[in-house]
Amino acid sequence: MIDRSLFEDTATAFALKSDSELERAYFLFKMISSQPLVRIGTAATNFALKANLPVEGLIRSTVFDHFCGGVNEEDCLPVIDKLYTKSVSSVLDYSVEGKEAEAQFDNAVEKILKIINFCDEREAMPIVVFKPTGFGRFYLYQKKTEGKDLTTDEQAEWDRIVARFDAVCKLAKEKDVEVLIDGEESWMQDAADDLVEDMMRIYNTENTIVYNTLQCYRWDRLDYLKGLHQRAKENGFKVGMKIVRGAYMEKERARAEEKGYESPICENKKATDDNFNTTLVYILENLKDISVFIGTHNEESCYLSMELMEKYNINKEDNNVWFGQLYGMSDHISYNLAAKGYNVAKYIPFGPVKDVMPYLIRRAEENTSVAGQTNRELSLLKTEKKRRKL
Repeated sequence: MIDRSLFEDTATAFALKSDSELERAYFLFKMISSQPLVRIGTAATNFALKANLPVEGLIRSTVFDHFCGGVNEEDCLPVIDKLYTKSVSSVLDYSVEGKEAEAQFDNAVEKILKIINFCDEREAMPIVVFKPTGFGRFYLYQKKTEGKDLTTDEQAEWDRIVARFDAVCKLAKEKDVEVLIDGEESWMQDAADDLVEDMMRIYNTENTIVYNTLQCYRWDRLDYLKGLHQRAKENGFKVGMKIVRGAYMEKERARAEEKGYESPICENKKATDDNFNTTLVYILENLKDISVFIGTHNEESCYLSMELMEKYNINKEDNNVWFGQLYGMSDHISYNLAAKGYNVAKYIPFGPVKDVMPYLIRRAEENTSVAGQTNRELSLLKTEKKRRKL
């Protein structure tokens, strides 16, 4: 039987936090819980950074240090080592978004290749991650998704994107490091899906190296997974899948309404939760063909995963099942799962303070829109503060 009070254990959850770090976390989540404050803070921060005001130090010592590992890979090492003392692995996430130039894409690839070599030296880092649009222009993925012909120049550009994906997956296979490829907006995702599937076909023949991402707030994703599973069985490769609820809901709905097509997003939160959990069941029932990285901050989905693993006699340490949460959030899930012997990894964003701000702002906005999440963080932090006083 699974202990359903597992995530109430705040002593385990916050063991790595000093009293001052606990206070800072409480202060930050208190701020994030207020929508007007997030809006004002976002506008003020953007203005200050654009005007080159000396605010980086303040950002660094508050929100940045709570949610990010550092400004570069080396900077993240103390965080990585600290987490691993509690059996929590790290996924370094170079969280620089919205680039458009070829040199920037080449730089992103070099960064990921460097991290893979880095992972090879450290047991605490078995996984890397990147976004498709980190390696090429959004516009090209969109054009291919819409089935439009590329110009000669665009085709050459697309070939460079394919080469970047291939270079990363090839080195990852050599070093036995797993690669998670993030999901993005639906109107560019088909092209990314096809490209990731090609990589799986090449590199997932013996074990799972390449993982795509299923955003389960899209009602069509389970059918997509079933089709991919069928093709994998026919062609002799394994499927790797990170499952998440999703990150672009407002944008997706607004675009569907504006352009007059059916929204790809589930009609409500319950439908999304059901879709996520049904997808989880399907994967754990087919674990011989599909490996899963369960990216969730939802306690119910974690309990369900644990119950299913028990039901199907899946070893807690089976490398085909990983749990993942973001650094700075849901420590009550991550550290308590790791203490029970499950495979757990924290996503650790890093990059120059200025470049990582769009990521941090999105995190804050997501937290305000998921009210339950922030309130849960606050109540656990309050419980731990009280426990320490006693």
